[in-house]
Formats: sequence, C-alpha cells, structure tokens
Amino acid sequence: MAAEKSAQIICLQEFFKSRYFCQVADEQFSSLVELIDEDNHTVNLFCDLAKDLDVVLIVPLFEKRAAGIYHNALVVIDADGRYLGKYRKMHIPEDPQYYEKFYFTPEDLGYKIFKTKYAKLGVLIWWDQCNPKQLV
Repeated sequence: MAAEKSAQIICLQEFFKSRYFCQVADEQFSSLVELIDEDNHTVNLFCDLAKDLDVVLIVPLFEKRAAGIYHNALVVIDADGRYLGKYRKMHIPEDPQYYEKFYFTPEDLGYKIFKTKYAKLGVLIWWDQCNPKQLV
C-alpha cells in the first residue's frame, strides 16, 4: 500500500469504483452517480481512511448535482480526515470512445486550490490539464 511506503498524498484513478464507462453512451451507468457532500458514504469512508493513515486523499467520483445534472468530479480529503471540498471537470471531450458529453455537465465551481497538511494542491481531471491556457 502507498501509505506503508511513506506516501503522503494519494490520488485514486478516475472512476475507481468501476471501469472507465465513457467509451459507450449507455444509461445503465447513471446508476453509479452519487451526491457529494459531507454526509456521502464514500466521502465519509475515505475521510476515516485518510485520518487513520495520516495521508491526503484525492478521490474521483461520478457526481449527481441534481436530476440529470452529473459531473466528473473529485474530492480532496486532508490527512486529519477533513473533507476539504470538491472539484468538477471543466472541459468535457466528445471524441470516438470518449462520450463524456453524454454523461457530464461542465463544472461551475472554477479552479480550486486546497491547503492540505503536506502541500497546497491544485487538482485537475484529465482533459482540463490539456487546456493549460484556460488556467491563467
């Protein structure tokens, strides 16, 4: 495990709860969405884990903001187990085998900086890092 090898910040892979489902446009995957807040079961589970391991966790999730409004999002959890907030993907690609516009709405929160025990983190989800001039 990464924490046993002295990792202080651990980032899970995109959609770690399932395979990357955006290679097809299929309503069945909407069953994977979850509301992201401090009462979310997944968030609470990782808050406890971060505290137990004294690590910062970056946890990608398929977020349901409201009926039919979904985001490719992630949460940042500090090493003391505090939920620091979430980031939503801004740039949604639509290419062969990347049917993300079928699933996701672009973000509305803006870029975020999270102050954690070990570092200040600016987090991005894949396609956002491919558009660096948008960060300025």
